[in-house]
Amino acid sequence: MQYVDGFVLPVPKKNLAAYKAMAKKACRVWLDHGALDYRECVAEDVKPGKITSFPQSVKLKAGETVVFSWITYKSRKHRDRVMEKVMKDPRLADMMDPKTLPFDGKRMFFGGFDTIVTA
Repeated sequence: MQYVDGFVLPVPKKNLAAYKAMAKKACRVWLDHGALDYRECVAEDVKPGKITSFPQSVKLKAGETVVFSWITYKSRKHRDRVMEKVMKDPRLADMMDPKTLPFDGKRMFFGGFDTIVTA
């Protein structure tokens, strides 16, 4: 079974074009280093919930939207090898400064997941 890194983050709508450009660059880097799949998705039908929801999870503010993304690998071991190379890639240097990110990285959350069902 495959391994997936998942991310949820708030992006100001005015920064979506900058975020998309950054995501395209990141996609190329991850795929160049061996990731199997890279997806970035912007909220289209995501409403605040009564107890929990995507908007609540990132403390969504007015003028922001939610981005949900994931990267797929062969295994956790494969992910660790890819990430080691990605983190050393100079193409990502400008993305590592929290002051220049087109989103609030403090409200992003992420994690690694083992796949249990696939089709």
